[in-house]
Amino acid sequence: MTFQRARTEEQREIRRRAILDAASAMLDEMPVAAVTLNELSRRAGLAKPNVLRYFESREAVLLELLDRFLAEWLADLTAALTNGIDAKLPMAERAVAVAEILSRSLSGRVVLCDLFGAQGSVLEHNVSVEVAIRHKRASLAHLATMAELIQRQLPELDENVELFGLQTLVMAGSLAAYATPPPSLEAAYQAEPSLARFHLELEDALKLALTATLLGVLPRR
Repeated sequence: MTFQRARTEEQREIRRRAILDAASAMLDEMPVAAVTLNELSRRAGLAKPNVLRYFESREAVLLELLDRFLAEWLADLTAALTNGIDAKLPMAERAVAVAEILSRSLSGRVVLCDLFGAQGSVLEHNVSVEVAIRHKRASLAHLATMAELIQRQLPELDENVELFGLQTLVMAGSLAAYATPPPSLEAAYQAEPSLARFHLELEDALKLALTATLLGVLPRR
């Protein structure tokens, strides 16, 4: 892209999407921590000051991508939960099925989990109040959608459903860090296989954590 000042709202939106698409492509190649504003500018074909005309920081770009990826995931999750669980099953069996679907779905979206892992500790630390409010409003809307999807399958969760949804995303972000170790740890695990106990399979680890959480908070009958 050769930079020319965007003069209409449509041109500005095209420029914003191009920056987001460039950042998305970078995340397919590298972890969140390796994404830099300089490299993003180069890939988007813009000088860094021009990127900052559309996004106030690297973190603002990544938070907007997090919102985008979360919306895409929830669209897929809707079909997976609706078609994957028999409403006539006992409560405990439905809980296990919900945990399986959530863990399988999230483990297939490594970039989304990586963004979740960085959200609270990194991405929300270099943005303005305006960006933070916009991001948190979007997050609340997504969380409400997720809670509604889960409650259809597990109405027994009652008021705990939103908390469970939030815990699911937090656990996915935290466990993802142990599922995708850096090259130095990969080499260490190969050199000393007993150390590989710390290398988790995301789907299995998340399924265990979600199942334990659900069976722990669901009412006893």
